[in-house]
Amino acid sequence: MIEFEGLPELVDPVLIAAFEGWNDAGEASSGVLAHLESEWKATPLVELDPEDYYDFQVTRPVVELGDGLTRSIVWPTTRLLLARPQGAKRDVVLLRGIEPNMRWRSFCAEIVGLCHDLGIELAILLGALLNDSPHTRPVPITGSVSDPGMARALNLEMTKYEGPTGIVGVLQHTLGVAGLRTVSLWASVPHYVAQPPNPKATLALLRRIEDMLDIPMPYGDLAEESRAWEHGVDELAAQDSEVAEYVRELEERKDAAELPEASGDAIAAEFERYLRRRDRGTDR
Repeated sequence: MIEFEGLPELVDPVLIAAFEGWNDAGEASSGVLAHLESEWKATPLVELDPEDYYDFQVTRPVVELGDGLTRSIVWPTTRLLLARPQGAKRDVVLLRGIEPNMRWRSFCAEIVGLCHDLGIELAILLGALLNDSPHTRPVPITGSVSDPGMARALNLEMTKYEGPTGIVGVLQHTLGVAGLRTVSLWASVPHYVAQPPNPKATLALLRRIEDMLDIPMPYGDLAEESRAWEHGVDELAAQDSEVAEYVRELEERKDAAELPEASGDAIAAEFERYLRRRDRGTDR
């Protein structure tokens, strides 16, 4: 583990984590971390030793050119960064990584130790999965929590998934056993347009995080990029009658299943989010 200038004293810190790889359809969840790191100008805290957790023949290092001549090696690893959002009453630790290839239990134990050292008591873990959701409708967000009361407070649709899991599921379990409150948020990415990036799913995850933390999220150009992405998929679907018909079937199925919610809780939640951002002067 490499520490950058030691671990600072933090104010009521919360962890937001995402990993590239199996947990990251359309790079929607890792896109959240990349966006927040850039917008909040996050600074490095800790870098895990990649020798311990990565098979470099599976997850290879990358060669980069610094000035067009000088080569450098960027090793696959997991990093923790510190963000202090303007106007927020708490610090945010961003955990941005690549799903490790081995020693998952040791990996998670090291993350737990860092959380304890930093005073983190709440962790939000992000993921994205391929699903049969239409690209024209709001992105479904499901999740799981360590405390059932949190699910009711967050009005979060709980996932009913059982089966193979990735590092997000393992890390959430480990953090929960260690006494941290945890929430995992999963965005559903249309399987027929799985190629990254997916700014619409990234934006949906950001909005859910904002609802949880009451910290204004820096959306930047994501809303515009989301509209452009949806318009581009519309055009591609229109060129293939079978795809267009399939999208219409998904829309009808989705609308029939969610009509009661669309007229109630979903509209109320969106209106509350609008009022919060307006009061802060951050509505976009």
